[in-house]
Amino acid sequence: MNIQQYELAQVLTGAILGGSIGFFFIMRVKRLAQLTFDRLNEEMQNVRERLILSEDKAQRYETMTEEKNQLFERLSDARAKYAEVDVLLGQERKQFQEKFKVIEEARQELSNAFQALSAQALERNNRSFLDLAKSTLEKFHETAKGDLQLKEKAISELVSPIRESLHNVDQKIGEIEKIRLSAYEVLRHQVGDLILSQKELRSETANLVKALRTPHVRGRWGEMQLRRVVEMSGMSVHCDFIEQTTLEGEEIKLRPDMIVRLPGGKRLIIDAKAPLAAYLDALEAKEETLRQDFLKDHARQVRTHILSLSTRAYWDQLSKSGETPEFVVMFLPGETIFSAALEQDPSLIEVGVEKKVILATPATLIALLHAVAYGWRQERLADNAREVSQLGRELYKRLSDMGSHLAKLGQSLGGSVRAYNSTIASLESRVLPSARRFKELNVSSSQDEIALLPQLDHLPRDLQSPELHLVKETG
Repeated sequence: MNIQQYELAQVLTGAILGGSIGFFFIMRVKRLAQLTFDRLNEEMQNVRERLILSEDKAQRYETMTEEKNQLFERLSDARAKYAEVDVLLGQERKQFQEKFKVIEEARQELSNAFQALSAQALERNNRSFLDLAKSTLEKFHETAKGDLQLKEKAISELVSPIRESLHNVDQKIGEIEKIRLSAYEVLRHQVGDLILSQKELRSETANLVKALRTPHVRGRWGEMQLRRVVEMSGMSVHCDFIEQTTLEGEEIKLRPDMIVRLPGGKRLIIDAKAPLAAYLDALEAKEETLRQDFLKDHARQVRTHILSLSTRAYWDQLSKSGETPEFVVMFLPGETIFSAALEQDPSLIEVGVEKKVILATPATLIALLHAVAYGWRQERLADNAREVSQLGRELYKRLSDMGSHLAKLGQSLGGSVRAYNSTIASLESRVLPSARRFKELNVSSSQDEIALLPQLDHLPRDLQSPELHLVKETG
């Protein structure tokens, strides 16, 4: 009985040790699986953070989204496999707990049995017990080691696709980062060139504004714009540029910038001395309120210049000879200059019409000059028509004279034909019969007969035209 209890104690002890070692190995495998899963979750979290950070950059690369979806699918598969492993571990844990409970009960019984055994028996059988336990533990260790290697291999097979996917994601992110850096470098150079061009443009604009503040330069610029408008409208032939030329009035001296010759000997006056100082100040203003004040001042200056042109009354000076319409054109060298003034003072056009001053921009002046050019074309057509009429009258007179000469020539030709026929008749009836007798008398050595001369039956054709017939009768 004691020997059986001793063997039972050895078996129970081996089972307890084996179960403990198996439990430790199972817990170790679980911890390794948990650590691997946590590391995968951490890597996936890092991947998510990278994807979130580069989401705005990766929109152009649809392949990244597809690979991310594939990665999520693989992760889902890994989670499913991990869940299966966790279920297996739970089952093994449950079985181990049942075994541990049995072992604990056996241990309690064994403890009670050990208390009954003597110390001598224990000492005698201690070595054999240790040997048996050692061999049992070695067998269990080999079995557990093999199971651990198989589980590590299975986990490695599960993790390897995820690791490769993460590596591919890192490569794609690296390529995207290289492309972003390259695009950023190109953009930086372009922005630098744009800033440099803007500085140069600002400098040139400042120089232009500074130059336009000088009245003489501003006047020359307006005249240049006026010249360009005239050239574009094709009216240079009919436009006179009057530079520093004065028209003497009754009380003041008038200096128009351009005189446009109109059909019928008329002349149209164009003034290009538009005020620009306030408009240039508005362009340089930093604050909106200050800019609005300058624009209002610009509209006021335009109105003042309209009134000034009205008081000059160019038409009064030139209308004495009937050379000009009763208005003058005020040329503004830019559409924005006119629109800025009109926005602040919409009544400028009505005031100009009332004061006989027509406001014109390059576009409207081109239309006006095209209308004048059309008038010149009509004038040339009228001149051509008058010249054609004069040539027609002259040609008709010359044709009449020619008809008279032809009638006289026909009469002369008719008289010549009649005289010729009379001469032929006299020759044949009176001269030739006597001449033929010389041949009969052998006076002539020639054997040729005297040729017969034909009469002319064709007479000149009478003139059928009534005009020429009238000339004939008159002659």
